[in-house]
Amino acid sequence: MSTSSLIDGLRALGLEDMALALDRQRALPQSAELSFDERLSMLVQAEATGRENRRHKRLVKQAKFRVHADPERIEFLSGRNLDRAVVNELLGPAWIQNHLNVVISGSTGTGKTWLSCALGMQAVRNGFSVNYHRLGPLLEELQIAHGDGSIVRMRNALSKAPLLILDDFGATTLSKRNMQDLFDIIEARGERAATIVAGQLHWSEWHDYITVPHLADAIVDRLMNRAHKIELRGESLRQIAVRTHA
Repeated sequence: MSTSSLIDGLRALGLEDMALALDRQRALPQSAELSFDERLSMLVQAEATGRENRRHKRLVKQAKFRVHADPERIEFLSGRNLDRAVVNELLGPAWIQNHLNVVISGSTGTGKTWLSCALGMQAVRNGFSVNYHRLGPLLEELQIAHGDGSIVRMRNALSKAPLLILDDFGATTLSKRNMQDLFDIIEARGERAATIVAGQLHWSEWHDYITVPHLADAIVDRLMNRAHKIELRGESLRQIAVRTHA
C-alpha cells in the first residue's frame, strides 16, 4: 500500500491527525532515519493530542462561560483578599473529584465572574465538564421547563455536570418556586458534584435572601458545609484597568 493510500485509509477511519502527521513525515527526509516504532509513536501521539485538543474546545463551548478567563492571569493584588494557596488548590482536580464547593462574594468589579470562569476553564483543562449559568436566566429557563414538561430532563442535566457555576447569586428576587428549584438543584448535586456560587451577596445574608426558612437552612447547609469561601475585596478591577491604560 502506498503512503497516499495509507493516508486516505487513516482519514476514512477518522484518524485525521494521524493522517496529517504521516503526511508531514513523508515531507521530511530525516523521518527516514527513524525506526518504525519511533515513527508510529509520533503518529499515535499526534492523534492523541489532536483528540484532546478537540475535546477541550468542545467542553469550553458547552460550558458557555460568560468571559474567557485564563487561569494564568488571576490577579493577586494587595488588598484583594485572594489567597494564593487556596487558588492553587482550586486549580487542581482534587476539589472537584471530592465534590467540594466554592463560594465567592464581593462588591461590583472585584472579579467574581472572572475568577469563577478562570476556575471553570482550569476544570476543563483538567478534563471535567462544566456548566456556567447566571442564576436569574437559569431560574427563568426552569420556569419555562415547568410549563413545557422538560423540567425533569433539565434538572438531570444540571445535577450531572461535574462542575456547576451559579453566577450573580443574589441579584434576582426569588419566588417560592425559584427557591424550590434552587433547592432541588443543590439537593440533586449534594455531595456528588462540585458547585461554584458567586455574587455580591455575602453568604451571611443568604437566609435573608432565601425567605422560606427550611429551604434556606437546607441550601446553606449543603453548599457551605463543604465549601472554600472567598470574599474578594478592594476597588473595582475595571477602574484599575482604566487608570493603567490612561
